[in-house]
Amino acid sequence: MLGTTLVLLLALLAAAIPVAGALGTLGLLLDKIYSKMPLSLALGEVAWSSSKDFLLVSIPMFILLGEILLRAGVAERMYAAMVKWLAWIPGGLMHSNIGACAIFAATSGSSVATAATVGTVALPLVKKHGYNERLFLGTLAAGGTLGILIPPSINIIIYAVLTDTSIPKLYLAGIIPGLGLALLFMLFVAICCMVKPSLGGRTENFSWGERFASLIDLLPPLGIFLVVVGSIYAGLATPTEAASLGVVAALGLAAFYRRLSIAMLKEVMENTMRTTAMVMMIIVAAYFLNFIISAIGLTTMLTDFIAGLGLSKFEMLIALVVFYLVLGCFMETLSMMITTIPIVAPVMFGLGFDPIWFGIIIIILIEMALITPPVGLNLFVVQSLRTHGTLNDVIAGSVPFVGIMVLLILLLTVFPGIALWLPQTFG
Repeated sequence: MLGTTLVLLLALLAAAIPVAGALGTLGLLLDKIYSKMPLSLALGEVAWSSSKDFLLVSIPMFILLGEILLRAGVAERMYAAMVKWLAWIPGGLMHSNIGACAIFAATSGSSVATAATVGTVALPLVKKHGYNERLFLGTLAAGGTLGILIPPSINIIIYAVLTDTSIPKLYLAGIIPGLGLALLFMLFVAICCMVKPSLGGRTENFSWGERFASLIDLLPPLGIFLVVVGSIYAGLATPTEAASLGVVAALGLAAFYRRLSIAMLKEVMENTMRTTAMVMMIIVAAYFLNFIISAIGLTTMLTDFIAGLGLSKFEMLIALVVFYLVLGCFMETLSMMITTIPIVAPVMFGLGFDPIWFGIIIIILIEMALITPPVGLNLFVVQSLRTHGTLNDVIAGSVPFVGIMVLLILLLTVFPGIALWLPQTFG
C-alpha cells in the first residue's frame, strides 16, 4: 500500500499536475483502490472542516500584508539602509541581501514574498559591483527562507493548527534561531569572500552620519513587526487580528509614501486572492488526502512501521532530517507540512521531544525544501527575477546554505535552549 501511494504521488507530480490537484487525485485513487466504501463522498465535509478554523483567516491577512509592503516602497528604502550598515563587510551587498531578508521576514510572514521583494531591489546591482552571481543568487534564495522562521510566519501558524500548539510561544521560539540563521549565513559569506576576495565584488564605506540617517528607513518594517507581534504578546489581539492590524499599518505606510492608489489596491487584491486560493486549495486537498489515508489504515501502518524500527530518540531525529531532505526535493512545502506532520508529530512527541522545539526544527526543514531542487519554490522565484542565465545558477549558489541549516539543527539539538529560552522565560 505504501509503495503504491508513493509511486502514484511521484507520477502525479512528474506529470506537472498542480500540487493541490495531485494530492486530491491521489486521495481519490487510493479511495478507489483500497476502500470498500465511497470515502470521497466526505470531500465536502473535509473541505469545510479544514477551512473553517479562525486562525486560518490570518493567512490571507499576512499575504495581503506582504503584497502591500511589496508595492509601498518600503523594500527599496530598507535595502538602501542595510547597504549603508553592512556593505563594508567582506561580501558587501550579499550581507545586505540577508539582513534585508531578515527584516522583511519580520513583517511579511512569507518566504516567497521576502525573496521576491529583496531580489527585485538587489539583482540589478550584481554586475554593477562585480559580485559572483551564483553566490549572490544563493544569498537571496536562502535569505528569503527566513520569512517562515522569523515571526510572524504563515508556516508556523499551519504547524500550530495541525498540532494544537501555542502560536505566541512558537513565535518566541523562532526569534533567536531565525536571527542566528541569518548570522550563520553572513558568516559563511564573509569567510568565502575572505578566502576568495573575487567572490565579493567591491565593498563600500559610508560615514557614520549616513548610517544613522538611514535608520529612519528601518523604522517602518520594525514598526509593523511591533504592531503584529507586539499586539499578540500584549494580549491585545489574536494572530488573525494582529495580521489585520498589520494590514492597516501597511496601508498607512503606502499612503505616507504616496504609493496608495486604486490601481495599486486592485493589483494587491488580485495577487492576494490568487495566492490565498492556491494555499487554501492545497490545505483542503492535503486534509482530504490525510482523511483517506487514515480511513484506509495507511496512517496506522506508517506509525507502526516507524515505531517498529526501534530507533533511539536521536536516531529518529536523524532519520526525520533525511526524510524531509528527500521529500523536499519532490513536494511543495505547504502540502508537505500538512500531509506529514499529523503522522510524524505524534511519534516525535511520544519520544519526548518538546512540541515548541520540534516546531522550529520542522520549520527549518521546510526552509531547506524551499531551496532544494527540483521543486524548491524560492529557486524559481529568484530565477524569475533574472533576465538571463539558467536555474542551475541559483541552485549552485543555494546548496551550501542547506548545509548551514543542517548545522543549525545540530546546534538546536545540542543546545535546545536556543529555541526554548524565550518561550520558557516570557511565554
